[in-house]
Amino acid sequence: MKITLKRSVIGRPQYQVDTVKALGLKKIGDSREVSDTPAVRGMVNTVKHLLEVEA
Repeated sequence: MKITLKRSVIGRPQYQVDTVKALGLKKIGDSREVSDTPAVRGMVNTVKHLLEVEA
């Protein structure tokens, strides 16, 4: 599963900032291939409004 950070984490609650960081994303436009596990899906679901997800 490929995820891309599309929106800034500035002004977001700390748990959302931490989740984006845990997914390995730092800047807007950063992309990463992550495994499709229930734990990762839960993290993506928490910050889905900041990400673009490709299956």
